[in-house]
Amino acid sequence: MKILVLNCGSSSVKYKLIDTDGERVMAEGGVEKIGLADGFLKFKLADGSKQVRELGLTDHDGAVKAILNVLTDPEVGCISSYSEINAVGHRLVHGGTKFSGSVLITDEVKQMVRECYPLAPLHNPANMTGVEAIDKLMPSVPQVGVFDTAFHQTMPPKAYMYALPYKFYEEDGVRRYGFHGTSHRYVSQRVCEFLGVDIASQKIVTCHIGNGGSITAVDGGRSVDTSMGLTPTEGLMMGTRVGDVDPGALTYLMERHGYDRNDIQRIINKESGVAGISGMSNDMREIEAADIAGDPRAHLALEMYENRITKYIGAYAAEMGGLDIIVFTGGVGENQTGVRENVCAPLKFMGVELDVELNKTVRGTETVISLPDSKVKVVVIPTDEEMTIARDTREIVSKL
Repeated sequence: MKILVLNCGSSSVKYKLIDTDGERVMAEGGVEKIGLADGFLKFKLADGSKQVRELGLTDHDGAVKAILNVLTDPEVGCISSYSEINAVGHRLVHGGTKFSGSVLITDEVKQMVRECYPLAPLHNPANMTGVEAIDKLMPSVPQVGVFDTAFHQTMPPKAYMYALPYKFYEEDGVRRYGFHGTSHRYVSQRVCEFLGVDIASQKIVTCHIGNGGSITAVDGGRSVDTSMGLTPTEGLMMGTRVGDVDPGALTYLMERHGYDRNDIQRIINKESGVAGISGMSNDMREIEAADIAGDPRAHLALEMYENRITKYIGAYAAEMGGLDIIVFTGGVGENQTGVRENVCAPLKFMGVELDVELNKTVRGTETVISLPDSKVKVVVIPTDEEMTIARDTREIVSKL
């Protein structure tokens, strides 16, 4: 079965075409800067080389059309016609409490996703543009929605409730939902396959860390707590997101500077985190280079970033009553060796023994980076959210 996986953002569309019979990626790429004159499509050719085409697309319909045209291009494409695509799987960010798993997209599902717009105003409307584009371009192809929040629907109330007046939960749905669920689900399952252990007996902390980041406690294969909350702003210090912060600090700044809600949203989502502390960048490679060069704010940003991750791992180990495996994934987790070393160093008291020399060599490959006698296995597992979406899509569509 050939499945097109789409991940639509407000100004971008990422895609992979996957043949699920052999779990083979046939094509991948993405459209960026939708709506701008300098918009472009970049994609990978069969030989591994990359090509860029300037397009200047005005909307997501045009972006998806451009992707389909490349896939069927006689020179660089991998299929002869749209009809070879058996289904389309979509990343949908927020399902609220309405979706605890992946679903076939119907008119009813579309309406339920739209009802979740207030919970993810930057993400859900953008995600739905891909669904609507496929409706127009390939109206007969089945579509499946895979939700970032679904994996975390197993959290107990003690983990997902906020200590706000209960009416805000009942009337407005204010609670922790969590995100990156597709990634946390994939790596927690894959690490157990890789290690040859039964996930039902394992207590795992999965660290999906990159420009955005979240940590999840996975006990027996089920998410029991996670760092992101009602929105993706809560939790870890991220590239430009603030993460955990005293809400009183925000009201203080609003009063002191006359900020409105839009100002605060901009500050906590786009001007904070690593970029806000360092004053230079949200790219951890640049921050590490500046730290080595002696920049004190880059050093502070790194220390804060790593400290937050360590705290969450320790907290989740205590919450689960033990810890068997720590997984690092995401752009930073898979590639920034110094971050992994500094995160793990304070955890020696609980049996985490990192192989420091091996860790320095591991980038983006499935590898155990702890010492053989470490009580807690530390493992790098590259995430593959697209493959998870393709698998879910195949499972649902094959039953139609």
